[in-house]
Amino acid sequence: MSKELTVIVLAAGGGTRMKSKTMKVLHPIGGRSMIGHVLVAAQALDPKQVVAVVGHQREAVGAHIHESFPDVVLAVQEEQHGTGHAVQMAVEAAAGMTGTVVVAYGDTPLLRGESLRDFADEHEAAQRAVSILSGIVTDPFGYGRVLRNDEGDVEAIVEEKDATAEQREVREINSGILAFDAEFLRRALPRIGNDNAKGEYYLTDTIAIAREDGLTVGAYAIDDVMQTEGVNDRVQLARIGAELNRRIVEGWMREGVTVMDPATTWIDADVVLGADVTILPGTQLLGATVVGEDAVVGPDTTLKDCEVGPRARVVRTQGELAVIGGDATVGPFSYLRPGTVLGARGKIGGFVETKNAVIGDGAKVPHLSYVGDAEIGEGTNIGAGTIFANYDGVRKHRTKIGKHARTASNNTFVAPVEIGDGAATGAGTVVRHDVPPGALAVSSGPQRDIEGWALTKRPGTAQAEAAEAALADGLGSGPDDARRVAESD
Repeated sequence: MSKELTVIVLAAGGGTRMKSKTMKVLHPIGGRSMIGHVLVAAQALDPKQVVAVVGHQREAVGAHIHESFPDVVLAVQEEQHGTGHAVQMAVEAAAGMTGTVVVAYGDTPLLRGESLRDFADEHEAAQRAVSILSGIVTDPFGYGRVLRNDEGDVEAIVEEKDATAEQREVREINSGILAFDAEFLRRALPRIGNDNAKGEYYLTDTIAIAREDGLTVGAYAIDDVMQTEGVNDRVQLARIGAELNRRIVEGWMREGVTVMDPATTWIDADVVLGADVTILPGTQLLGATVVGEDAVVGPDTTLKDCEVGPRARVVRTQGELAVIGGDATVGPFSYLRPGTVLGARGKIGGFVETKNAVIGDGAKVPHLSYVGDAEIGEGTNIGAGTIFANYDGVRKHRTKIGKHARTASNNTFVAPVEIGDGAATGAGTVVRHDVPPGALAVSSGPQRDIEGWALTKRPGTAQAEAAEAALADGLGSGPDDARRVAESD
């Protein structure tokens, strides 16, 4: 393919049928915006330049494009006067188009770079003035038909409403995606008229101009015509989104990933999966999530922008911007918030929430705990029901627990506080001060039993009756003795 290639992506329309405050091409699908998918496909051609034509909400669309594709040239179509007018804006904004120009649309998220490359290659090899990316469909109703002559060259595109009965039988349809010889396009654009019902300048009029000039017009029929389908409303967005996901999931299965239930598994376009990964039902892998080989994820798990190490096991977990080390286990019913880093062979167990926490290799937070703004050393075990109290009402503070420490159940660490290597804490302890290495920290006093409390403070209740019956059976002091002790207290 010639290095002198420009891709123009049209994204100026309002997309009113979406009925959304968000510009149509910015709606997400498969982890990218619709226009994001198209720009990725465009980059597969290794073009000299990519030009995006923006109009409605151009500030938002332009900022979104430059965030991920900073080299894309933006052309502004202040008023939308048709596709021909949009391409004219792109030509004026670009730095000298030569060679081949491919025109695509920002609302076709299934478009693949390989297909666009094959189309451009065929156009250049045939040395045409204009090429149409077409498709053969079973039911062409509603589409413009591609009309060819006996030599196979394209003579015209006729829309459904203008077609004769014989032309409606043609099953080759126009996708709207075109390739041009740049020099011809530059000459043809000023010759496009707007003598039509909408008063717009249609890019497809260049076909008639090329034929008038005796130049060749052809069509390249794509096998997978669904790649060219545009999204105009929420119903189409959902349908195309499901199809994109089906293709992604099937692609990973063919690469050696086990997906137990493809129907309930969603994988975004930028997710990376290692060999022999297993994904169980009800799992969503979103954003830039990476899963290492032999890991098992699911069921009922959602991970966004997470990293899962080899052989890790993640079950019934919600995670975002978290790192899970190799051979680690997470879940069930865990919540990993941004900044969570779990080391190799570590554990985050059931009903545990973590945030901005680094949990060392082999360290464990097994049950019913909140770990926020913390550092937990290698091999340390955190007891059930532990709270890292990181917020004083104004600022967040950090807790550090050393290596191979053992903290008991129902602890509260009031940050900032540091627990030394090999230290321990007693059950129910509230830790407000640093604990030296190897020390045992306890904050509760000796247990004190108030005999007969239920009989005097809860008389007539099932609690008091059960206590009195137990005392009468000789399981403790007698009821009269218990009453005297309680009353004297």
